[in-house]
Amino acid sequence: MSTAAQSPVKTRESGGAAPIQSVADILEREIHSVIEDWLERVEHEPDLTCVALSYEERTGHLRQLLHDVIARLRLTDASKAPISAAASTHGDLRRRQGYTVAMAVEESRLLQVSIFTTLHKNVKFLEFSVLLPDVVTIADEVDAQLKQQMLCFMAADSAKS
Repeated sequence: MSTAAQSPVKTRESGGAAPIQSVADILEREIHSVIEDWLERVEHEPDLTCVALSYEERTGHLRQLLHDVIARLRLTDASKAPISAAASTHGDLRRRQGYTVAMAVEESRLLQVSIFTTLHKNVKFLEFSVLLPDVVTIADEVDAQLKQQMLCFMAADSAKS
């Protein structure tokens, strides 16, 4: 979304030495940490862990969903966000794995918490003038992904009936 903070050589005017990075760059750099933080949160939710999944089954979708968030952050304001194919696939997969709609919503909520926690941990690198618009973009993209997941989830349920 924003381009003002994409140069890693910018530094804070207050004299700080930390290079300023875009939200997209931070998420790209910290993608593994976001996934691990998300998994830790999921593992503390009995409503989610009641479905036994391997590490890959539980987290395999996250890298692409996060790449879709990062790509959305890098779009110009005039660009239309594409529908996430990864979200569609994930919605159908979770239905086949025995998830309920509420479980998928909870996973999505935890993803947003993990993303925002990662940004908080990297606050010294953020350009504050673009932070709030980027947070809005992240929330919008994760919610759009959830909508796409649920459309595929419900379509598969309807096809079963």
